[in-house]
Amino acid sequence: MVIKKKKPAALYVLIFLLFFQSISAIYGGFSMIMDPSGALLKLERNFLENTPFQSFFIPGLVLALILGVLPLLLIYPLLAEPHWRWTRKLNIYKNRYWAWSYSLYVGLGLNIWMDFQFVLLGRTSGLQILYAVLGLLIVVFTLWPSVMKYYRRSRRKSIYDGDRSPEGKEQIKNDSED
Repeated sequence: MVIKKKKPAALYVLIFLLFFQSISAIYGGFSMIMDPSGALLKLERNFLENTPFQSFFIPGLVLALILGVLPLLLIYPLLAEPHWRWTRKLNIYKNRYWAWSYSLYVGLGLNIWMDFQFVLLGRTSGLQILYAVLGLLIVVFTLWPSVMKYYRRSRRKSIYDGDRSPEGKEQIKNDSED
């Protein structure tokens, strides 16, 4: 018997937040990579004064890849739940699907990124506050009870340990078959 679990509404909110984060970080990051002086984004050079960076290239690279490309790449697995063994290596929450854990990492990473900006720049802007709130919302919707329940791994049989049908749907035995 194949059982298809209904995705919770909060998951779609999480996906929207990840998409918004991704698009804005890719734009900002690649703008800094293409113009490390920061002029393309109208960034003041004095933003780098208390940092170890001489240009915006390295911060742009981190922004584009870790806070831009990663959340974009998480959208498909959150929806389709493909079984990719290699992704479990960085999953510290073994009782959850790896993409759920990675979305938590993105939210926490965004807040760490904002904290570094607050500390290094010594001042805040509305944009920094917006992205700090966005990071918090990504964490909140990742930890939303219905989302956590949806990605919970069963103790008896885990769909994330290769117990899937060729169509990628969860296979559950009848209790009488055990």
